[in-house]
Amino acid sequence: MGRNQIRIDETALFIQEEMHEKVITSGTDVPEQSPSFAIALNEVGITGKTVWVLLPEGRLPFEISATVDLPCHLRGIHMSRLEQVISELHDEPFDRLCDYVRMLTEKVIKRQQGQTGHIVLKGKRPLLRQSKISRQLSVDPLLVQIEAHIKMTHGKKNITITTGIGVCHITACPCTQVYNRDVFSAQGDCPMPTHSQRSQTWLHINCGESPPAYDDLLLCLENSLHLTQDLLKRPDEAEIVMKSHRHPQFAEDAVRESARSVGVQFGPHLPADTVVTIESLSLESIHIHDVSCRLQTTLGEICSLL
Repeated sequence: MGRNQIRIDETALFIQEEMHEKVITSGTDVPEQSPSFAIALNEVGITGKTVWVLLPEGRLPFEISATVDLPCHLRGIHMSRLEQVISELHDEPFDRLCDYVRMLTEKVIKRQQGQTGHIVLKGKRPLLRQSKISRQLSVDPLLVQIEAHIKMTHGKKNITITTGIGVCHITACPCTQVYNRDVFSAQGDCPMPTHSQRSQTWLHINCGESPPAYDDLLLCLENSLHLTQDLLKRPDEAEIVMKSHRHPQFAEDAVRESARSVGVQFGPHLPADTVVTIESLSLESIHIHDVSCRLQTTLGEICSLL
């Protein structure tokens, strides 16, 4: 070591443990103080937090926000207790992601003095699929989002969970295609050229504490959209391009066809008041702008139109 360098002992304590214990026991608890302006707050918590959840396919990272309401007589929530709950669940295995979110929500509200809690978890899970023609295995991302709301009423917990997935797919514009057909009077069975878009569609279903499985949600989107993959050989590419041009879709079509599939898939099994939300984003290829489309309705309303 040089003459002016100082060795730092990481094990040394500047404050003795006895003093820490004394202050924790009898010191001032700032979050418990009265606020300067006594108004209740709807949501206080942490956001942008990465959690690692132990699932059957391994330990996967997700981003969460976790908030609770703050009563008017308290200055703040106990922020560290949110992190404690996350740490406690780090090594616990879960069969389903919604089980993790449910347990996290219950533990969060139990450690705070508020009456409501809100957890939002976002991330990706691996989606392994074979391409249609070459049968190559493609490792793709399945976008997932789970929201949990908890409300305490007279000591009883009411939890609602909304689970959703997002997929990437292709859409071909029907307007340009029809225009080209009119201009060139195309003969034969080959669809006319048109511009195509990289699109992303989300399906969310809110049905209380027992959300449907990801595979069932994915089936709805697979039956409605031209899903894309990262690994595609030329025959696979030719097949998906041909299908997307034979059945071109607006963003509006993507949402409506997904809604129809939801009605067929879940109509016989879920309550009519189940809330269904479908959102689609089309990253336009020949326009500078993008196109978005959103539907929020009930399963009963969808089924009434089938």
